Amino acid sequence: MLIAKTEAGLRVMKDRSVPLTPRQRSVLILIDGKRTLDEVVAASVAIGSSRDDVDRLLALELIAPVGEPAAAPAATPEAAEAPADGRSPQQRYQDAYPIATRLTAELGLRGFRLNLAVEAAGNYEQLLQLAPKILDAVGKDKFAPLARALDLR
Repeated sequence: MLIAKTEAGLRVMKDRSVPLTPRQRSVLILIDGKRTLDEVVAASVAIGSSRDDVDRLLALELIAPVGEPAAAPAATPEAAEAPADGRSPQQRYQDAYPIATRLTAELGLRGFRLNLAVEAAGNYEQLLQLAPKILDAVGKDKFAPLARALDLR
């Protein structure tokens, strides 16, 4: 089932009228009406949140189910994108995101904007676009674990 922000959820994004933890707010930001509940939970784990944070947003009626996803079209692109190691783009994102945030956080103020860009990356493709900038900033040796996680060859 697809999950989307309710009217109340959109209002809370603007005026912060409901107190949310930073993790809950991050999960609320992730919800775009295009992801299923399972995809949101999987993505929220990558940012340090848990199913409890998603459940809290549901309980507060800031998010709600909107219907069933189209199963066949969603499965076909992922299957086509799956690399030789069999990991989906979502799995590669979940593996690479913590490495990328750690690398850019280690840059301190010099990497502040890059760190923000990494944190804003919501999927594998967006993180992949930042890879050359991260490589330039941290060097080839430190970049190697991220390259493996992103499945760069």
